[in-house]
Amino acid sequence: TRKPISFQVDTQEARSFGSMLVALGYIYPLQDHKRLVIKPDASLYRFQTPYFWPTQQWPVEDTDYAIYLAKRNIRKKGILELHEQEHYNRLHKWMNHKWDFIVMQAKEQYRAAKERKKPDRVVFDCQERAYWVVHRPPMIFTQQSIMRPRVKSSVSIGALVKYCATYNSHDPFLSKCLPSNPWLTDDVTYWTLNMPYVEMPTKMRVERWTFSFAELLSDPRGRNDFRLFLKKEFSGENLAFWESCEDLKWGEAATMSEKAEHIYKTFLARGAPRWINIDGKTMEITVKGLKHPHRYVLDAAQTHIYMLMKKDSYGRYQKSPVFKETVKKAICPEEDAQLEQNAKKRRPSLSPIILRQMEQEQRAKMAATVDITQVMSKLSKQRKEAGIILNRRCSLFLNANVYILMPFYFYLNVFYNDNGSNALSDEPAENYNLTAG
Repeated sequence: TRKPISFQVDTQEARSFGSMLVALGYIYPLQDHKRLVIKPDASLYRFQTPYFWPTQQWPVEDTDYAIYLAKRNIRKKGILELHEQEHYNRLHKWMNHKWDFIVMQAKEQYRAAKERKKPDRVVFDCQERAYWVVHRPPMIFTQQSIMRPRVKSSVSIGALVKYCATYNSHDPFLSKCLPSNPWLTDDVTYWTLNMPYVEMPTKMRVERWTFSFAELLSDPRGRNDFRLFLKKEFSGENLAFWESCEDLKWGEAATMSEKAEHIYKTFLARGAPRWINIDGKTMEITVKGLKHPHRYVLDAAQTHIYMLMKKDSYGRYQKSPVFKETVKKAICPEEDAQLEQNAKKRRPSLSPIILRQMEQEQRAKMAATVDITQVMSKLSKQRKEAGIILNRRCSLFLNANVYILMPFYFYLNVFYNDNGSNALSDEPAENYNLTAG
C-alpha cells in the first residue's frame, strides 16, 4: 500500500496565493477595497460571484463602465471617489453622443436594484465594485507621484552637475583609464591593479571610497580596510551583521531559515557573542519577524546599523591612520603602455589553414625523388649565368677606368712636348719615358 502524499504549505506561500486570487478578482476585500492584496491580519474577504470571474471572459467595455459610474453617481447623489470622478468626466466627454442612453440604462438598473432585499443589494454592490476595481483600478501611482514632495529644478540640476564633476575622472567614456585600456593595448596591468582583493589599490580607487559610504562598501578592498578600522575600535560586529543580512537577502532560499537562526544567535539574542546595539522597538520588530523568516525580515535592523556606521564610523574612518596609511601606499600607475607602441610590436599572424598548406607543400618537396641530371644541368646553367654577369661587370669596370685616365694622359703628353723638361724638376723629359702621340 502506498502512503498518502501530504502537502505542506507555509504561511508565505498561502499569502502569495491569496494575493494572486485577490488580484485576479476571485475574492475581494470588504474594508479596503482598493488594495488588492491579502493582509496578515483579521481583515475580511469574500468570494466573488462566478458571474464576475475572469474565466467567463466577458468583454470589458467602456460603455458598461460608464453605466456603472452613472448608477453610482445617482445612488451617491454626485459624490464619487476621486479616480471615479475623473473616469466619469472623461467618459462623459468621450461618449457625449450616447450619454442619454447611458443615463437611461443606469436609472433602469438602479430602479431594479431597489426592488431587491437590502442584504442582496449590498452584496451585489460590493461584487460589482470589486469587479470594476480589478478591471479599472484607481490611478494610485499617478496620484502618489503628483503628491510626492519635490525639490526645485535648480537644486536638482546642481546636484547632478556636482555628481558629474565628482565622477568625471572615473568615467571610462569621459577619461581614459590608467595605465591603459586592456581591450586596446593588450596590456592586462589595469585588470591586475584593480582586482577585488589586491594588496595595494590605486589612488583613483581609494579616492572613490571618499565619495560616499555606499562606494566604500561596494568595493571588497575598501570593505576590508573599513573592517580593519572597526576592529581597532571594537565595533566590527556592525559590519559583520550588515554582511550577514546581505547574505540572507541575496542568498539561497533553501538555507534561509538556517541563516536567520544563525544571525539571531550571533547578533540579536541575549548574551550573544557579537551583540549589536539597536533600539528596543527595532529589536522587537526584528525578533517578531524571525518567527517566520523571509529575505527582508532584517531590513529594519540592517538599516539602523547601516545609518549608524554611515553617520559615525565612516567619518572617523576617513580621519584614521588606517585610511591615511592606505592613501600613502596607494599606487599611481603611469601611462606607459600606449596603443602606438604596442601596434608597432604586433605582427599579423598567418591563418592556420595557410600554415598547414605550407607545411604540406614542404613535406611534399622533401618526399619527392631527385633527378641528378636535372640538378647538374641546373647547376651548370647557373654557373654560365654567373660567368656572363662577371664578364660584363669586368668590362664595364675597365671601360670606366680608361675614360677616367685618358684626360690625364693627354695633358701630360702636351705638357712635356711644349716644355721639353719637367716643370717640377730640372731633369729632361727623356727620363720619364713619356712620348707624345
